[in-house]
Amino acid sequence: MSSHCDGSVIDQAMMARAVKLAARGQYTCMPNPVVGCVITDGDVVVGEGWHQKAGEAHAEVNALQHAGDLAQGATAYVSLEPCSHYGRTPPCADALIAAGVSRVVFGMTDPNPSVAGQGLEKLRQAGITVDGPMLEAEVRQLNKGCIKRQEHGLPWVTIKLAMSLDGRTAMESGESQWITGAAARQDVQRLRAKSCAIVTGIGTVLHDDPSLTVRADELGFENTAEAAKVAARQPLRVVVDSELKISADAKVLSSDGSALLVTAKDCSNRQDVEIVSLPDKSGQVNLLALVKLLAEKECNNVLVEAGAELAGAFLQAGLVDEFVIYMAPKLLGSSARPLLSLPFDCMDQQVGLDITDIRKVGDDIRITAAPADVNRS
Repeated sequence: MSSHCDGSVIDQAMMARAVKLAARGQYTCMPNPVVGCVITDGDVVVGEGWHQKAGEAHAEVNALQHAGDLAQGATAYVSLEPCSHYGRTPPCADALIAAGVSRVVFGMTDPNPSVAGQGLEKLRQAGITVDGPMLEAEVRQLNKGCIKRQEHGLPWVTIKLAMSLDGRTAMESGESQWITGAAARQDVQRLRAKSCAIVTGIGTVLHDDPSLTVRADELGFENTAEAAKVAARQPLRVVVDSELKISADAKVLSSDGSALLVTAKDCSNRQDVEIVSLPDKSGQVNLLALVKLLAEKECNNVLVEAGAELAGAFLQAGLVDEFVIYMAPKLLGSSARPLLSLPFDCMDQQVGLDITDIRKVGDDIRITAAPADVNRS
């Protein structure tokens, strides 16, 4: 078991570089964690790499290939403990040993309970100095979905909402396009691209008929080839439809990528889409059973893009890890629809939020917040 490692200024800088490299895989390597690796000779970088796609070479292997013979006697900074088992690729701990590195600094241990610490122990037994964890909070933030799935059997659930300055999401008629500006909509495209699944409700489908896809030309990437690569991996689209009201020609079912219809009814006769019945005692979809199912499907990050009813139901079920709320400098009036359906009667029912980030996105403001009672460690 390793103790916390503060490290030297060089160690901190190199691990920060490894974490930054890891982030480059956030759109393409799920369900695997994002990992970065930097190999140095003193304060000189001789190799670096990151995990680019599940099934392909891990960060350590890419960095070792970059370093070549210069890896002999070098220090490797890896944002996540090197793997010690055969999966789709050979163990990275073995690759580091074979390359002859003398020291490994790691960001955090592997969150998988069945393997955590084994990669580090293999390195130590080979005579390699092992230090860490270092910048663990930053690494956990990058891999919060994967970590939660490994530790708790649930995905990280983010609810995305767009509202006016007076807290309204649509006119009374349901008209809602567009509350926010182009920059916020581009930001949402990137949020989708980082997600393994997007969940919406039948009300949104019937009124707006969204496709809920990631669109390369709307990601705002300078590199069009990279944008196309990101858009090639579409998140699973999930429709919560208790009464099976959806039309077979709904865009969410026919767009690129896979779709899942979740109902509370008998679904044995439906053949046009993957469908599952998850009823609760009240005849609605059991949302806890749904997120557990998504975890079983190796979904790390789940994005909920839905109306006030379903968004409120997720919150009341205690399943929300984070809100991402885009607030537009507009007023929609008192007859417009509220942000969430939460039929509270008194102040002691209020839900406290921890605001973790506020920033300007175009003309809009993006607020990231979490329910105050959620354990996000």
